[in-house]
Amino acid sequence: MPRTKDEEKLEGFTVKALNKNSVGEGPPTAGLFQQRPIKPTTFREYYDSRRIPIALDYNRKGHKIKWTVDMDKLDCQQHLPLFFDGLRETEHPYNVLAEQGIFDMLNRGGDKILPVVPMLIMPIRNAMNTKNQTVTSTTLKVLQHMVESVDGMGLALVPHLKYILPAFNLFKYKKSVGNLIEETLRKLEYYGGPEAYKQIKLMVPTYSTVY
Repeated sequence: MPRTKDEEKLEGFTVKALNKNSVGEGPPTAGLFQQRPIKPTTFREYYDSRRIPIALDYNRKGHKIKWTVDMDKLDCQQHLPLFFDGLRETEHPYNVLAEQGIFDMLNRGGDKILPVVPMLIMPIRNAMNTKNQTVTSTTLKVLQHMVESVDGMGLALVPHLKYILPAFNLFKYKKSVGNLIEETLRKLEYYGGPEAYKQIKLMVPTYSTVY
């Protein structure tokens, strides 16, 4: 209902707000869903200075990424955390390179991936904490691919879930990413087993298992 010109706009929950022609305002928003500024990543710095063996390959069908080294000889411990840092990127080509580079390394890394897991937790957490829904969606897809493509990854992530899951509560009921969050939780439980479920239920109390 629009205010008349005689109504006085006052802060809510004050004595004056009880006056007949006063309209109380609610409390200021806490900024819970407000995106945080995303600083340039180390991934971007390394790519711009040509210290990452990856590039965009342009062709008639668009573009794809190409590696300038043999992926079987790639040092996952050096490069995988760097690419995970790039999950926070929202600008082209950095976001494309980081995401596809991660998928390529997860697909080809084999038993070289699990020892690197502790180094990936902080970049994942930082990406989720940006509160950027595009970044969040990409990170969730990466988490799903991690547990699906690397043997033992679900179990390896269990001790680290307490650092990753709190941000899930923020967007769990957002239409844009809510379904993706639920899907990710189910895959983390499926591949991580009973201990994963305990961590999920502890950090995301509204989660209900289907297994």
